[in-house]
Amino acid sequence: MTTNTGRLAGKVAIITGASTGCGPVMAKLFVEQGAKVLLAARREELVLEAAKAAGDGAIGMRVDVTSEDDVRAMVDRAMVEFGQVDIMLNNAAAPGQDKWVWEQTVENFNNTLAIDLTAAMLCSREVLNRSMLERGTGSIINFSSTAGWIGMVRKTHYTSAKAALRALTKTIALEVGPKGIRCNCLVPGSIETELWMNWGKRMAAEKGLSYDDWKTQILTDSPLRSIAQPIDIAYLALFLAGEESRMITGQSINCDAGGYMVG
Repeated sequence: MTTNTGRLAGKVAIITGASTGCGPVMAKLFVEQGAKVLLAARREELVLEAAKAAGDGAIGMRVDVTSEDDVRAMVDRAMVEFGQVDIMLNNAAAPGQDKWVWEQTVENFNNTLAIDLTAAMLCSREVLNRSMLERGTGSIINFSSTAGWIGMVRKTHYTSAKAALRALTKTIALEVGPKGIRCNCLVPGSIETELWMNWGKRMAAEKGLSYDDWKTQILTDSPLRSIAQPIDIAYLALFLAGEESRMITGQSINCDAGGYMVG
């Protein structure tokens, strides 16, 4: 249930990619911290269920973030229901089809960029024009991946998009900072979601390993020997969305158990 005393009391957030994975977890946490939240995703039944589970301060709607009309309708709905948008979480992502670069197709490459990169620009543009610029406040959070730092075989489409998100973040931050608006990039490593586990099972099978043995093996690359849970990502998003991070903008912040250390 929405409260009047949480860290996001009086704020309104839009979360894309909100039907599964980290999206519903972030929505629930934001509602618990006082925000009104619009959850958006292509799978309508799932996103409506996620909104119901998040609490009384949440609504859900079907949105294809690659469609300019859908994105405009999403922001329209938030403005009609809540009157403003303070926080934009560009969480929608698609892994695309695993292909070596010599097998890569323009369709696979561009479809992945449309969801993982271009959509973040579209959503940011619309919330800026409809609410944030006029009110002189707001926090935009893009969601990248450590794969965009280090690369990943058979993922030229995905890693290109995730690396570009960091540059998009910096440029947005430069443009909107003088207007009182912040933009940061949350950079997870592996997150133990259903999507990640299914990918891990495929990778384990290719190596002739059980999933548990494969997971133990890859965790040796992480100083904390651990893997993030969706709530870990949600807590960092909460920090970047709220006033505690008011002096942080243009930054890409890893949440990956130390798997890739910047600096």
